Amino acid sequence: MINFTVGPVQMDEETRKMGMDQIPYFRTPEFSQTMKENEKLLCKFFDAPQDSRVIFMTGSGTSSMEGGIMNFFTTSDKLLVVNGGSFGHRFVELCEIHEIPFSEIKLDYGKPLTKEILSKYEKAGYTGMVLQLCETSTGVLYDMNLVGDFCQRNNCFLFVDAVSGFLADKISMKEMHINAAITGSQKALALPPSMSFTVMDTEAQKRCYANKVKSMYFNYADYLKNGERGQTPFTPAVGTLLMLNEKLKRIEAKGGIEEMNKAAAERAEYFRNRIKHLPFKLFTEEGSTSNCVTALMPTTAGVNAHKIFEIIKDEYGIWICPNGGDMADKVFRVGHIGSISKDEIDKLVQVFDDLAKRKLI
Repeated sequence: MINFTVGPVQMDEETRKMGMDQIPYFRTPEFSQTMKENEKLLCKFFDAPQDSRVIFMTGSGTSSMEGGIMNFFTTSDKLLVVNGGSFGHRFVELCEIHEIPFSEIKLDYGKPLTKEILSKYEKAGYTGMVLQLCETSTGVLYDMNLVGDFCQRNNCFLFVDAVSGFLADKISMKEMHINAAITGSQKALALPPSMSFTVMDTEAQKRCYANKVKSMYFNYADYLKNGERGQTPFTPAVGTLLMLNEKLKRIEAKGGIEEMNKAAAERAEYFRNRIKHLPFKLFTEEGSTSNCVTALMPTTAGVNAHKIFEIIKDEYGIWICPNGGDMADKVFRVGHIGSISKDEIDKLVQVFDDLAKRKLI
């Protein structure tokens, strides 16, 4: 199988080999040192402010989305939630569950957040804002400089879901005035699913210590205290964290986050150029496309996007990424993160060409 989804993504040989090792005991000075290195490198790659910290959560990206809502905000806050797709809607649901007051900025799917839209919420007493770096379900990359400037002017705490965008699209917590950002092990880091990571500046840490969270497992103050000794409160996915350490060091040796972003951008551009002859159109508005994924709509009448996913999986042994909800039959996605080569992209394009000959697209 060749994996063009956006998580879990295709892992490289070095990571796969590590998966064969026995899992060591982790309450040791050696593992604590590994975790300290992981924290330092994640802060570096997120371009986090001085004295930032990292929460290592054993759970998917959604666990850190929920953990952030629980620990950074209270019923005294007033949030802006950008809903431009499935994952923006997830933030809406989390605010509802935890009874955090919010206003929803509902975007047409595939459309960007613009200055004109955001200007309606100036000086309206909002204390926080949550959104994705890229809305994975639609392929939209949000203008984080626009958002960050808005939050700085309005004294809003900015919490960003960069689960899919990290290491594919530019993110700088310093430049974009981001207080907290998350990513996941199974996305561009190309590790097994199991862990998510929250990078927090000092303001985010203060909120965690001040907020009395009604949870044992999601109490970030406890994670911060344990993190001072390079540990987590509960048993983490030890094997994944060792793989993370090896991968982060390898990324640093090969040029850091800039080189990772460049590689993802090159794969995305190469794929999009190779499919221009096919009966698809970009679902994402031009100029707002993420490097991590391309969302496509079939243009041939009667062609079902989910059926394309099923045929390619069952008949050609390749995974592309289906969509859910209202977009299930209209949009499919092709990911550009993980260990994907141009030769493998060519194979996928050949499959599309074959489907076109068979009049299936």
